[in-house]
This record gives sequence, C-alpha cells and structure tokens, in this order.
Amino acid sequence: MMENSKRYSRQMALPEIGNLGQQKLLNANVLVIGAGGLGCPVVQMLAASGVGTLGIVDGDVVDETNLHRQLLYTTDDCGKNKVDVAANAIQKTNSDVKVNIYPEFISESNIATIVKDYEILVDCTDTIATRYLINDISVQLGKPMIYASIHKFEGQISVFNYQNGPTYRCLFPEKNSHEVPNCVTTGVLGVLPNTLGMLQATEVMKIILGIGEVLSGKLLIYNALNMSFNELEFSRNEEQINIGTKNGKQLVNSKMQNHEVSKESFLGFCSNENYTIIDLREVHEIPKLNHKNIINISFLEIEKHLNKFNKDQPIILFCQSGIRSKKALDLFLENGFTNITHLQKGIQNVQLEVI
Repeated sequence: MMENSKRYSRQMALPEIGNLGQQKLLNANVLVIGAGGLGCPVVQMLAASGVGTLGIVDGDVVDETNLHRQLLYTTDDCGKNKVDVAANAIQKTNSDVKVNIYPEFISESNIATIVKDYEILVDCTDTIATRYLINDISVQLGKPMIYASIHKFEGQISVFNYQNGPTYRCLFPEKNSHEVPNCVTTGVLGVLPNTLGMLQATEVMKIILGIGEVLSGKLLIYNALNMSFNELEFSRNEEQINIGTKNGKQLVNSKMQNHEVSKESFLGFCSNENYTIIDLREVHEIPKLNHKNIINISFLEIEKHLNKFNKDQPIILFCQSGIRSKKALDLFLENGFTNITHLQKGIQNVQLEVI
C-alpha cells in the first residue's frame, strides 16, 4: 500500500481517483520509448502522479540543442546518457517510483524482450519505422500504444490497440518511404512537445484509472499558432491489423534467437532489477560489479543451481571473455530456459569505468 499518501492528496481528493485509483497508479508498469521532447514531460508527469514502475528506453546522450524543449536536462548533463539523467531526476522528484532504464535504441532485436514486462507502451520516438515496430509488438501482445508526433507548430496524438481498437497501421498504412522531416531539419517550437507529452501522460493515466474517454479511434490534431484542436475519427482496418499481428508474432518469436547481449546494452540491464545477472567467474577474478541484481555462481557450480531459477525469468550470464558464459548458455537452453542470454566477449570488453 501507499506510504506517502500526502504527496497525492490533492489528486486523491478527486472522486474518480481516491485511494483505489492511486493504488492502481502505484501498481502500474509503463514503458516510455524515447526520452526526448515528448518523453521528458511524459516521465515527469507519470512519476509525479505516482505511477509505480517506469521503463525508459533511449540510446541517445544529452546535447545542448535539446535543452530548449527537453526540460529534464541541464547544461551540466550534456554528453551523459539520457536515460541515466532521467532516472536520477525522477528519483529526486518521487522516490516512490521504480525506474528501469534501457540505454539503447529500440529495434527488432530488443523490442520484444524490453516491452514484455509493461502493460502500456508510450511512443515518444521520432521515426516512422520505429512506430511500426511498437505498433506491431503491441498488437501481438495486446498492449495499448499511446502515440504522439510533432512538426514545427503542430502535433497529433492518438491511442492505438486499446481494447481491440484501431491500430497505427489502420491510420497510417505502411508506405515505401518511412521517414518525414524531423525537428533537426525543420525546427520545432520548444513548448510543443511538452504540450503533446502532457496529453500522452493524461491518456496513460485515464487507461490505468479506467476513467474518461480514451482517444481510441480518434486522432487529435493541435495547432499552437491558432490554439485549435481538431479531431478525426478512424476505424479498424482488418487487413492492416493482420499485417501488424503477423509482424508482431515474428518479433516475439525471434526475440531470443541470438541469445547475446551487447556491451552497450549490458550496463543498462545491470541497473534493471527485472533481470537476474549471473557472474560465472571465480571469486578472485576482477573487476567486481556491485549491482543488487548480480549474483556470483562459479561456472563449475552452475549446473547445481539451475533449479533455483524460473525457466521464463530474464537471466543474463557473463564471465571474463564470454567463453564460459556461452557454455553455460547452452546448458540453460538444454534445460528449457526461454529467456536466457549472455554477454558477448565477456566483461573484459565492457568499458568498466562507466559502471
């Protein structure tokens, strides 16, 4: 139960929320894909409102050009990983919130593994190809996708795949060209992504709380220059839904094919308590990693410990060079483990000074 209800007292005073609604927020798991102009206000508002678990995915670093619109970051943060800075800022804002970070860009190879533990996906990306990926996995897994995009002085928002509603592909069938001009080439009004991000956070909270009317089957278009809102309705397109379902199934089925974690992703997983990290080295081997979710089991003893783990829990193995972890990986696979990977080339290939 909540230990800090005073923080949320003004929100809980709303009859539509109350104690039960605030507990729903605390129990929720939301994944925010992209920690830029849209993602910053989304994670700020969801954290402040008491959403219990937030995942943040972004492989980018803070740049000075971000600072006029991405208000989580300061000048001192330039050059740092966005997800690291965002997580630290959220913890200062609200220590009730558990933050899982993924310092990588979403892709076909990692999306199924990352999204599976979250009930709502928030699309804060700026590439159309990535939006199709998010849509397809959300269709296959039955998770709502809160979408927004911006262009100069305009933005749009919708909720896809909500309670069997229309999908992103229903509104935007896939074309040969996936890309449109972004804010780097066309520019963007700094307040615009914050306005759309706030709207995305609102839709997330409505879904969690089960209140209001969700923007499913509707595209809300906002023009900042004349302060207008226009709403377009759209319907399910079964042909497009079938395409998304087929693609999503392929993403899910192929998520663990290579069973390898890159050195870039490994450090993020070490900070994610959803993952169990097993250090297969002997006790004298260095360097040591001091993360709560890392346990040490010698490679020579690992077979005796297999029954201590659930066969579908996410586990990452590592050793010094990747040789022992690869052998242990084969052992886990032979014993029916389905969510097992290992650090390719071992810990010696990781830049340990950033741990």
